[in-house]
Amino acid sequence: MALRNVIERMRRILLVSSKPDKTEYKQSVKITGLGFLIIGIIGFVIFLAVQLMGGL
Repeated sequence: MALRNVIERMRRILLVSSKPDKTEYKQSVKITGLGFLIIGIIGFVIFLAVQLMGGL
């Protein structure tokens, strides 16, 4: 019974969803790229801090 509910929910989501238009796609790409950049900068700062403290 639980599997049937999951499949029905998936079906409902697929029926409601739509393909993003060009502006939505560009906005998603910009936001995702910004997220990658921020995470990369945080990782690099942590790496530099560890290196400056003498490494591991």
